[in-house]
Formats: sequence, structure tokens, C-alpha cells
Amino acid sequence: MAAVFAAGVGAGAINSVVGSGTLITFPVLLATGLSPVTATVSNALGLIPGSISGAIGYREELRGQRRRVLKLSVGALMGGLTGATLLLALPEDAFETIVPVLVGLALVLVALQPRIGKWVQRRRARTGASPRRDGGPLLFTGLTLASVYGGYFTAAQGIIYLSLMGTLLDEPLQRLNAVKNVLAAVVNTVAALFFLFAADFDWTAVGLLAVGSALGGYGGAKVGRHFKPVVLRTLVVTVGTVALVQLLLR
Repeated sequence: MAAVFAAGVGAGAINSVVGSGTLITFPVLLATGLSPVTATVSNALGLIPGSISGAIGYREELRGQRRRVLKLSVGALMGGLTGATLLLALPEDAFETIVPVLVGLALVLVALQPRIGKWVQRRRARTGASPRRDGGPLLFTGLTLASVYGGYFTAAQGIIYLSLMGTLLDEPLQRLNAVKNVLAAVVNTVAALFFLFAADFDWTAVGLLAVGSALGGYGGAKVGRHFKPVVLRTLVVTVGTVALVQLLLR
């Protein structure tokens, strides 16, 4: 119980700042004897309070983004529900091949985001095009597909969100991180609500993760929102690299 609670605190903090908290909680839940599916659904429900508290901690960075958040949340909702359905319908190893590829590509995009942003700005200056505040159909589609994966497993989901938004939106990384927390909360919530009617939970694990992640999510946001962009980007790439290695070794 202490290990699950501690994992919840750590996952909540990491999720609010970077993402990939599931890579902490999932192995711990498996070590307690839970099956992979029960661990996944219990993890999804238990981390909802952490996603919400992380979004609350980033509320200042969310100002002025209401329309964008509402639009992208629709894609997150549809993707999360689809991913939750696939979790119960597909073999447990169905995503094992594609997930490391997605995470690796996301890390490259996050690392190169400053250069990509400058290239996009130069291109817009030449063509006279104005940036789209919502990222257009490409971002909506990409985040919806990322949310399908999030509803299925969630590990490194936040890093994929940040890479897509950082490439297609002209916004500071901290503001994008705030949007990421809201989208993660939407995906976790819709997936967990679906699982309530279709899967078995371990309610002790859910309760411990819920309390731990709520504390960690808010604390992580209070600290993480003051990181400089280069520090936050370095942290994203570092945690993402650890996540990628762990996914490849599973």
C-alpha cells in the first residue's frame, strides 16, 4: 500500500510537468499481483485526481485558451473512448511495436521544437500566412490519435501531446503544458468511466493512487510551472528517454 501511494505521488508530479507517470505506477501495480488489464484500468481511474490537480496548478497558463482547450478536448474524448474500447478488445501486446516508435518520434520533435518553430516563422513571413490559434485539422487529428493510445495505455502520452502542440502552435511551452494536463484529464476520465461498466478494478489501488496523484499533481504543477523553457524541454526529453528505454525492454 505504501509503495502504491508513493508511486501515485510520483506519477502525479511527473504527469503534471512532463507526462509518463504511468511508467512509475504500472510496474508497481503489476508487482502487487494485479493482471495487466486490471492494473491498466485501476491506474486510469486512480490518476484522474492527479490530472485534475495538475490542471488546477497550471490555471494561470490556461488563461485565454478556453476555445482551444474545448476544441481539442473533443478529440481527446473521442480518442480516449476508442482507446479504452481497444484495450478490452485487442491482445495486451497489440501496441508494443508502435508505441516506442511514437515516443521516439515525439522526443525528436520536442528536442528540435525551437528550430522547427523558427523555420515555421520564417516560412510564414515569406508566404504571409498567419498562425492558426487552434493548430488546424492536423493538430486536432494528431491529438485525437494520440488520445486513442492514451485511452489504451497512457505511458508517455503527455510527451506526444507536447511534441504535436509544440510543432503546430506558436505558444510558450508552459502554456502548452497546461493544455496537455487538461487533455490528459479528459482521456483518463472518459476511459475510466468506460471501464467502470466493462472491467474489474482493484479499489484499494485506485484509492491510494487517487490520493497520491492528487497531492503529487498539484505539487508538481506548483514547481514545474516556474521552470524555464530550456529546463522543461530538457526534463521532457530526459524522462521521455527513460520511458522509451523502459518500453523497449518490456
